Amino acid sequence: MLEQACPILPARDFATTRTFYESWGFVSWYDDGNYMLTNRDKIELHFFHHANHRPQDSTHGAYIRPTDVDAVSDLLAGLNLPADTGFPRFQPAENKPWGMREATLWDPDGNLLRIGENIPNG
Repeated sequence: MLEQACPILPARDFATTRTFYESWGFVSWYDDGNYMLTNRDKIELHFFHHANHRPQDSTHGAYIRPTDVDAVSDLLAGLNLPADTGFPRFQPAENKPWGMREATLWDPDGNLLRIGENIPNG
């Protein structure tokens, strides 16, 4: 019945947001200056313009479940983003104690994207 959720995230500057997401394969297909839509595969992200948004204060985020978290992690690692400070930043996939293998990405506006899949039982 329910097939998809589309997070709505703040963006200070749509050109910056578009460039960042297109760098890892998203395509922007709607932008009226106040609202922007972008997608890759089955993932659709919505952005609303928020000129005064402060990345360090962001409380927005989304969880993305790819079919291969390590492939996405490798793709994002190729962007050469810092791991510990600033925005955007990225931490590669690792096994978490809650049974997920996750990569962590903060976009230019501080929106947190956790990208993960279940660790297979073995």
